[in-house]
Amino acid sequence: IKKRQQDVVRFLEANRIEFEEVDITMSEEKRQWMYKNIPEDRQPAQGNPLPPQIFSDDRYCGDYEGFFESKESNTVFSFLGLKPNLASK
Repeated sequence: IKKRQQDVVRFLEANRIEFEEVDITMSEEKRQWMYKNIPEDRQPAQGNPLPPQIFSDDRYCGDYEGFFESKESNTVFSFLGLKPNLASK
C-alpha cells in the first residue's frame, strides 16, 4: 500500500498538481467518509477498499489500479478531472 501511495504522490508532485494526502489510519471519521463516498459499483466484493483511493474534492476518481492504467495510457489528467498540463509530457 505504501509503495502505491508513494507512486501517486510522486506523480502529483512531479506534475505540480495540488493535493491533500489524508491518512485514514489516524481518523475514523475520514475513513468512514472515504468508504461512504466510493460508489457501490466500485466497492470490493469482500472487505473494505484499500488505499490509495483518489478523490478530486468530493468526486471519486478511482483506486490505484485506475490511476496506474490512466498513467500508462497518458490520461491521468482526465482521470483526475483536470485539464491537461501542457508543460508536462
